[in-house]
Amino acid sequence: MKLAHTRSTAAAVSVLAVLALATACNRASTASVASGGDKPAIGIDLPRSDSDFWNSYAEYVKKDIKTDGINALPLSNSQNDVTKLVANVQVFQNTGAKAVVMAPQDTGAIASTLDTLASKKIPVVSVDTRPDKGDVYMVVRADNRAYGTKACEFLGKQLGGTGKVAELQGALDSINGRDRSEAFAECMRTKFPKIKVFELPTDWKGDVASAKLQSLLAQNPDLNGIYMQAGGVFLQPTLALLEQKGLLKPAGQKGHISIVSNDGIPQEFDAIRKGQIDATVSQPADLYAKYALYYANAAAEGKTFKPGATDHGSTVIKLPNGLEDQLPAPLVTKDNVDDKALWGNNVG
Repeated sequence: MKLAHTRSTAAAVSVLAVLALATACNRASTASVASGGDKPAIGIDLPRSDSDFWNSYAEYVKKDIKTDGINALPLSNSQNDVTKLVANVQVFQNTGAKAVVMAPQDTGAIASTLDTLASKKIPVVSVDTRPDKGDVYMVVRADNRAYGTKACEFLGKQLGGTGKVAELQGALDSINGRDRSEAFAECMRTKFPKIKVFELPTDWKGDVASAKLQSLLAQNPDLNGIYMQAGGVFLQPTLALLEQKGLLKPAGQKGHISIVSNDGIPQEFDAIRKGQIDATVSQPADLYAKYALYYANAAAEGKTFKPGATDHGSTVIKLPNGLEDQLPAPLVTKDNVDDKALWGNNVG
């Protein structure tokens, strides 16, 4: 895998708030350690298990550990809890990790942990989320502003530029939630000013999204569009609510509510085929896993990278606190939903 290398140096990055905990919270007992031989040890924390997207990512991580011979420490799962993440990282540090892979869901609260890791010269690869502060060796992520813009442009055209749209936002203390929300709002404001958008913050929780959408539908029965910022947590509760209310009309039928999502999980693809939703932006769960492990191993070996085009169809950009590899994330509709190149068509 050839990227533009600068000369090898110790990759200074990240570190953590010291908690006097002897064992990590929610260690994944079934996670195996690859026979990495003399390769440096990599600590990997999975962010949550209540999302189909993140569960798919976890399966790709486990598969790639074996395929690539990564010397992985036992995997942990912080379950969307920054306190558990800090504790899990402490265990990685105590057990000899030379690099750490994480996906902090609260991108503001992880700064002190990154500072601690940096002081110990343990580089960090952050997956899907970009920490607000604190050094990172590499962020492996897609352009989340593009998610919001693609969703807006598709939905705006579907509605002919007029109507009412519910936006099921992620957590606004997350860079992903902010990027998607800001880009969607800016696009709607400038390109589709006749569409009224109802912003519904959900903290990435499906039950919160369903409750808020139910209240909105009671007040606005003529709602004709929905943007779900995370199909992995919003898809099933949203479809269940619409079906309960007799509003789950297939695409092309009168009364159909146009829905665009983000994630690219198999369940979204099935919903597109059935006409229940119209589109999704596919987050590359497979590439997140592949390149998170690649960069973590490179970091532990002292390699460095610089901004520019990669050999895997992405671009590395400079951040104030590190670098970010922005992986491609295509829009999926009924026209390309069966494309075998999409990871959602190759799971399990």
